[in-house]
Amino acid sequence: MATLAEIRAKLKEQETRSSGTSTGGDNAIYPFWNLKEGETATVRFLPDGDDSNTFFWQERLMIKLPFAGIKGETDSRPVQVQVPCMEMYGETCPVLSEVRGWFKDKNLEDMGRKYWKKRSYVFQGFVTDNPLKEDTTPNNPVRRFIIGPQIFQIIKGALMDPDMNELPTDYTAGVDFRIAKTSKGGYADYSTSNWARKERPLDEAQYKAIEDHGLFNLGDYLPKKPSEVEVGVIKKMFEASVDGEAYDMEQYGQYFRPAGVKAQTGDPVKASTPTPAPAAAPAPQAEAVAQTTSTEAPATAEAPATDNNKAEDILAMIRNRQG
Repeated sequence: MATLAEIRAKLKEQETRSSGTSTGGDNAIYPFWNLKEGETATVRFLPDGDDSNTFFWQERLMIKLPFAGIKGETDSRPVQVQVPCMEMYGETCPVLSEVRGWFKDKNLEDMGRKYWKKRSYVFQGFVTDNPLKEDTTPNNPVRRFIIGPQIFQIIKGALMDPDMNELPTDYTAGVDFRIAKTSKGGYADYSTSNWARKERPLDEAQYKAIEDHGLFNLGDYLPKKPSEVEVGVIKKMFEASVDGEAYDMEQYGQYFRPAGVKAQTGDPVKASTPTPAPAAAPAPQAEAVAQTTSTEAPATAEAPATDNNKAEDILAMIRNRQG
């Protein structure tokens, strides 16, 4: 597990650069977006099961491709296909390569935001105070959390704070995190979420859960890296989407398809959100996508960054305090 100093260094590096395991279908993902306004859920984040990960989260970058409907279906409604952004794997994304230039034209900015990458973050941990009335809970109390940019900035901001001396995921000296839901402008708002002030060691039951079930390798819940052929399909789907065409099951169905659509026939089945076809992403990914694309789930389009020095400013402030 990385030290707090290593996490801070990597966060700084990422911000500078950015400026230029199946659960068998259980409900391991905790649906905090179902909280009622004014409710708070308390969670305790845990390290990634992959020791090579500096952070205790994994970042997901996805792109939504809207289509006018499904080709060949007379009563087809608009559908949406979600595909991985190649920048998630450190490679050039064919969609963003095209879209990035749109932000130079004010008339294209709205269209650019529609196709821009959506960020979310995969965490894991315990739910220590749960106001939700869940019908069923998984046998494994280690849950996964799909966190959007608003909450993530609160999490990251505390890690860069010199007053935090221990990793919040530490089993004995860590701290809980409170996810607080309010509303702003008619939309769900989580800006009042915060870290607990007191350290709290894990209790005996939590230690046993980790011993019995282990920790998730969070990277297992990211989409599989698309092959060269699949990258070509993503580019073609993007062009068809921009041109206002219907989704072509015959061309794209074996690679990526809208949720709720069978690969063979295009007939609707019960599902709620776009997911990559099995050939392009593991099953757990579909579960995660469902959370980040709901109306209250926190995945927002991000225009190219203009402020390159936020992390550097924070670190400079920390150094001044220490001095």
